Amino acid sequence: MVICGIDEAGRGPLAGPVCAAAVILPEDFPREILGDSKKLSPKTREKARRIICSQAIAWGIGWASAAEIDKINILKASLLAMKRAFHSIKWKGELIQELEAIVDGLYIPDIPIPAKALVKADSIVPEVMAASILAKTARDRIMEYYSLFSPEYGYDKHKGYPTEVHRAAIAKYGPSPIQRMSFKIKQ
Repeated sequence: MVICGIDEAGRGPLAGPVCAAAVILPEDFPREILGDSKKLSPKTREKARRIICSQAIAWGIGWASAAEIDKINILKASLLAMKRAFHSIKWKGELIQELEAIVDGLYIPDIPIPAKALVKADSIVPEVMAASILAKTARDRIMEYYSLFSPEYGYDKHKGYPTEVHRAAIAKYGPSPIQRMSFKIKQ
């Protein structure tokens, strides 16, 4: 059985999209470069991202926007991003017949292969670790891009997470164009 790891990044921020990734690794992938994406330094994550993208059998990225999060809630939006990630997989060879997904967390997205949810999979299953790294690096990049257009919010630094600086910017400037309006902003 070949594993497709699926994970998301960005459930907790007050702004921006949620991002998910799906990854299938070859048997000879250098698993020692992997780890829990939240515990890796940005430099180490970026190095791992380049290796994953060049050596994975297949990978894909999916998104759900702040507006979608507000409309359907963060859990459903995370599952939607995971579904989109799976369906966006770039195959480098033939499709794999014996494929099963392992998804980090408690829930599985609506995808056309057998799947199981596993809490903490992003720290124990290499394919999920790789998906976590791709999702986190992609989301960080888009938040840095948004910072170019709304520098007063500091998205390049906190990536939309509910830091004191971010909350103060919201209080001073009001909601940004990528604000999750359904999320409560505590002062």
